[in-house]
Amino acid sequence: MQIVVDILRLLIPMIIGVVIGFFIARKYMEKYLKKNPPINEEMIKTLMTQMGRTPSQKQVNQMMKSMQKFM
Repeated sequence: MQIVVDILRLLIPMIIGVVIGFFIARKYMEKYLKKNPPINEEMIKTLMTQMGRTPSQKQVNQMMKSMQKFM
């Protein structure tokens, strides 16, 4: 019985630490991605130009809105 209590004394704080660490890391990554988005308007313009299209501002705005839905 004592062994079970000792194991629980070790496992419970470890599980709590993992859960708290997960939420802290998640909050940090959300904040980081808002501050430094993985793609911006210049990247979209460059990509469309490389594909042989001349992007209008309306097209760029539509692409940015569709990218923000996934974030």
